[in-house]
Amino acid sequence: MQTHQTLETLYAAFGRLDAAVMSECYAEDATFEDEVFSLRGRPQIAGMWHMLCDTVRAGGRDPWRIEWSGVQADAARGRAHWEAWYRFSTTGRKVHNRIDAEFRFAADGRIAAHRDRFGFWRWSRQALGLPGLLLGWTPMLRGKVRQRGAASLRHYMASTGAAGH
Repeated sequence: MQTHQTLETLYAAFGRLDAAVMSECYAEDATFEDEVFSLRGRPQIAGMWHMLCDTVRAGGRDPWRIEWSGVQADAARGRAHWEAWYRFSTTGRKVHNRIDAEFRFAADGRIAAHRDRFGFWRWSRQALGLPGLLLGWTPMLRGKVRQRGAASLRHYMASTGAAGH
């Protein structure tokens, strides 16, 4: 798989909420990092994508949409900018998140490391409302969101038998 095509496949599948195809874009020992998750291995990464896609589907896809641009990739590294519009399931609030992604690739063209960066305070104001506005800049809220994300993923993987994904 060519690296540029890997990234195009990843984002096109995300737009369709096709977590199975997204998961195949990652190497078995891949890592994923963002403001909420710190994941090791394709099973955890696949579990996260399945959980997120299932959550969007359960919410009726309103206002689900992603757009991606600036995809650049060579044999070793890649980057992309993407934006997502969705309803945060915990609060029901609409979010427009702007993300810059960096990638490292395995020899077979799959993603070995994926790092998404976005403004946590901006995101927390949209997703959480007043608590995000007041506390979104604090390590305390960031830590709480990471803890809740990890707990949600563990629960999701246990309840769905994630090894089957």
